[in-house]
Amino acid sequence: MYANILVPVVVDEEAKTQTAIEAATAMADPGARITLLHVIETIPVYVSDYVPADYMITARESVAKRLEDLTADIPNGHAAIADGRAGPRITRWAEENGIDCIVIASHQPALSDILLGSVAGHVVRHAKSAVHVVR
Repeated sequence: MYANILVPVVVDEEAKTQTAIEAATAMADPGARITLLHVIETIPVYVSDYVPADYMITARESVAKRLEDLTADIPNGHAAIADGRAGPRITRWAEENGIDCIVIASHQPALSDILLGSVAGHVVRHAKSAVHVVR
């Protein structure tokens, strides 16, 4: 069905990530590229003084290792890390990389999601490719 699938993941949410990977694998054409993308949110300036100087380096290394582990069992699986606000960064990354389907996990909505919009909601509203939401 799809040749270039993006699966945005939060590396510390194992069950949601696995569900999204399984859905992406099921929808993939033979030989399809499946990319797991983790977006590292930018630390606000007013918080940066309280965060160790090497935090972002350590976080990126940790995320890279976890993504490497996750992609090991995915045929033609790839990993990517991007920086920024998750929703806009996912949709921009998908457009820049010719993604034809985004498979994203949805979380139980909280009041803040209703008022501000969730990451999955942003992706559904703004992606130029097909979006498959899994729970």
